[in-house]
Amino acid sequence: MAPSALAEFSMDNSTQPWQANNFDYLMQAIAIVRGYLTRHIANRQAQPYEEDLETAIQTQATTANTMSAPPALEVLCQKFGLSEFERAILLCCTGQAMHPDFPGVLAIAQNIPELGSTTFQLALQCFPNPHWNSVTARRPLRQWQLVRWASTPEPPRAPLQIDEAILNYLVGEPYSDPFLEGTVTTGYSRASSQIQLQPSHQTIVEQMVGLFYATSELPPVVQLCGTLRDFQQAITTQVSQAIGVPLYSLSSDSIPRDRAELQHLMLRLRRWFVLEPALLQVQITNSKTSETGPNGGAPLVDVFLNSINLPLIVLTDQRLQLSHPAVLTFDVVGLQYGEQLELWQDAWEEADAPASFQDEELARLASQFRLSGAMIQTASAAVQNQVTESTTELGTRLWEFCRLQARPQLEGLAQRITVNATWDDLILPEREKNTLRQITTHVRQQARVYQQWGFAGKNQRGLGLAALFAGASGTGKTTAAEILANELKLDLFRIDLSAIMSKYIGETEKNLRRIFDAAEVGGAILLFDEADALFGKRTQVKDSHDRHANIEVSYLLQRMESYQGLAILTTNLKDNLDQAFLRRLRFILNFPYPKQPERSKIWQRVFPKQTPTQDLDFELLGQLDVTGGNIKAIALNAAFLAAEAEQPVTMKLILDATKTEYLKLGRMLTSQETQYWDVG
Repeated sequence: MAPSALAEFSMDNSTQPWQANNFDYLMQAIAIVRGYLTRHIANRQAQPYEEDLETAIQTQATTANTMSAPPALEVLCQKFGLSEFERAILLCCTGQAMHPDFPGVLAIAQNIPELGSTTFQLALQCFPNPHWNSVTARRPLRQWQLVRWASTPEPPRAPLQIDEAILNYLVGEPYSDPFLEGTVTTGYSRASSQIQLQPSHQTIVEQMVGLFYATSELPPVVQLCGTLRDFQQAITTQVSQAIGVPLYSLSSDSIPRDRAELQHLMLRLRRWFVLEPALLQVQITNSKTSETGPNGGAPLVDVFLNSINLPLIVLTDQRLQLSHPAVLTFDVVGLQYGEQLELWQDAWEEADAPASFQDEELARLASQFRLSGAMIQTASAAVQNQVTESTTELGTRLWEFCRLQARPQLEGLAQRITVNATWDDLILPEREKNTLRQITTHVRQQARVYQQWGFAGKNQRGLGLAALFAGASGTGKTTAAEILANELKLDLFRIDLSAIMSKYIGETEKNLRRIFDAAEVGGAILLFDEADALFGKRTQVKDSHDRHANIEVSYLLQRMESYQGLAILTTNLKDNLDQAFLRRLRFILNFPYPKQPERSKIWQRVFPKQTPTQDLDFELLGQLDVTGGNIKAIALNAAFLAAEAEQPVTMKLILDATKTEYLKLGRMLTSQETQYWDVG
């Protein structure tokens, strides 16, 4: 059978020139292999063989010389180091898959009508320069899974088949591996491609490009840390474009723990990127960071990164402790103050706004919020479209828009408290109230003191504003936090430290990281309840859990020191807190148990103006030995009792509500507390 028998099996003329030439080259190569088979048939049948294989080989070389890029077949053979004999086996399997007549030739060549497949035994008999180890597990054909055994007879006679992804590659199609479909996806996204990176991010891009361009026997691994995933992906997009290779993405959830499955995934990935150089970004999910590998011990993600032997970009919320010797780590943070201020000024450059607004209001926004460039543009455009003659009103609208735009990022991680409390609602000694007012001053004047007056300097640590509110339950700690949020026009989020502390090593730190990273965007006030759950006096380290508990404490302190918003911690047990922790707080505010005069004032303010009351004696009500929180609970219960009875709130109803509250507290109401009460 002539080598030209496949000539009619050609590509459509509309195909791109390289693809058409590549296909012709592949067909010519298969025709040559087919010639070896027909020569073997002729020799076995003692018939003359008249085809000129040398001419066919020369024709193939001529085709290659006209191509704009090397044929896919030659690229594959060179990349995987195939010998002439292994190349012939691969082409024989390719012809078997592509041409309907080819299996018949194979059956005749083997003199077995039902065996229309390539076999190693046949290859040894037909193809030049045979060698016995060509289909062993360590040779390229099987090591890279270019071909596989189609059934389980003895290997020399077992049918061989070409891998589908390799077949597609040889005919000139973009590489597509069915095994990786849904596992590996494009790394590009419309959102990330539209993000305008700022100088601090561009520096990361430049360093990564230099690293990937550098020649090294060990492919580098870069991890980009932080929760700003859009910025991370924008960075990887620019890096891949600068290098000139595609970008693909793999979720760590797709990394199998089973050893055989893990090895198979890594091999398919390596094979792909050997043929088509690309960058792979691995998106780490929190569920995988602590999962161990096939043998236990080392984390699964670390095992994968160490074994894959490819240049990788790791996108992770928190830094991973990787054992790979060529890891470069960058923290991808939001825009810094100077970058944000420049973006704000650019957005308002053409707006008809007073210079004082440009200088002061925009500086406050850049200091309080950490928005992306897109968020700044959105906020500016929205507010500029609202007609107003008042600079104050303009600033208020812009501030509110920024706060609302950033809010959703934190709402899934903590409880947002609706703030209505004012200074009149808080009964505290004047000294403590003055301290609260100082806290508002520190928040308001951050831009001026830190940036304009230079206190920020080069070190951001120690500039975070952290306060401790200490006092018994119900003494006004949460109310004070609400007042600060209301005064500063900021959101207030409550975080229960005892709830986010995890028994799993490292999980508490991850929870805290997500909260702080989300809060940075909106400049929210963070209220950490039950600080003593994490900051109790440290005992001697006895095991790994103690060590990790100390790490969690250190991490929270570190984030509080660098957090550009206000972090408030509350405790009922200040004496149980570590003194080293207390020294790192800027404000410590004690909320004393209210005495009778303070309690009377709380009673005077507890009922809304619309609530009907009758003959209430606030001085006598102040005799009840309870906190402000208890007073609010009693007042609310009394209001419900009054509503049910269709009458105003009276001393008698308050007494009934008090008994219910004391029952809840496990206390007895004493005669001194109700002395002189006239309740009928």
